[in-house]
Amino acid sequence: MSDEAAKLRVSEIFYSLQGESTQAGLPCAMVRLTGCNLRCVWCDTEYSFQGGTWLTIDEILGRVSNFPTRRVEITGGEPLLQAGTPELARRFLAGGYQVLCETSGERDIDLLPPQVKRIVDFKPPESGEHQRNLWSNVERLQRTDEVKFVIANRSDFDWMLGVIDAYALLDRAPVLVSPVHGRLEPRQVAAWILESGLDLRLNLQLHKYVWGAERGR
Repeated sequence: MSDEAAKLRVSEIFYSLQGESTQAGLPCAMVRLTGCNLRCVWCDTEYSFQGGTWLTIDEILGRVSNFPTRRVEITGGEPLLQAGTPELARRFLAGGYQVLCETSGERDIDLLPPQVKRIVDFKPPESGEHQRNLWSNVERLQRTDEVKFVIANRSDFDWMLGVIDAYALLDRAPVLVSPVHGRLEPRQVAAWILESGLDLRLNLQLHKYVWGAERGR
């Protein structure tokens, strides 16, 4: 393994409830890696863009092993920017963990082992980064993966519907719809979902309703 892949820069490691995805509410160890090449206007983890601590994969595994769970999510930032992320995922899988990875739609998701549940966060126009979506990732999706759209308004929702139709996304993986927290009311998104007649999942940031903006939660 190269020196670059032997260590990862980590913003935080903590134990919490899974805040999003189809596994929301379940206990989960969170490994938040440092660095992101996107600048979504509503980003709520800007602290992960810089700083962090360089840790070996063994050090990361050791810290996570102290938590009473066999579920772990690798997130960021953008976790696939770091060369060691695929090996970290493999090591967790080898240790008997269920592994989730939340990644933007801008990186090749096949960098990750196929056993990882990949949560692909495609960016709508209001994010300011929708031109960066890597649409070839749609062909790489498995039924065990999930697709997430964080939307800020009705225009984003309609754009998302167009993407779902164009790529037959609901035939490929579950689709989650997340309102930007504090900017778009969940009840409004719920109404749009019901109006659409599609099997879309309202995806709220559960951790924010429980703990607010507290770090490490």
